[in-house]
Amino acid sequence: MKTPQVQALAGMTPLGFKDTRSFDRERHGGLYDRGSADSYYRRSPDPHWYPDGTGHGERIVNLTPEQVAEYMAGYEYNERNGDFKDWG
Repeated sequence: MKTPQVQALAGMTPLGFKDTRSFDRERHGGLYDRGSADSYYRRSPDPHWYPDGTGHGERIVNLTPEQVAEYMAGYEYNERNGDFKDWG
């Protein structure tokens, strides 16, 4: 008998556990990192994260409200501190 495949919900592992990797504020590609990077480069907010690191693997955009809040915390932190890319 074949084992059925389980589709994970956004922010959850296939077994139903919360995927805490996205909430690691020191993780390159995590929610907070991506929010602060989007602000730094003066991009509009676009909540997402990369489980395998920025630009590697799947770009996750189907987020829980808690994940969106974590992304926005990074974005808003950088906006308040005014650390923006100098393109000149």
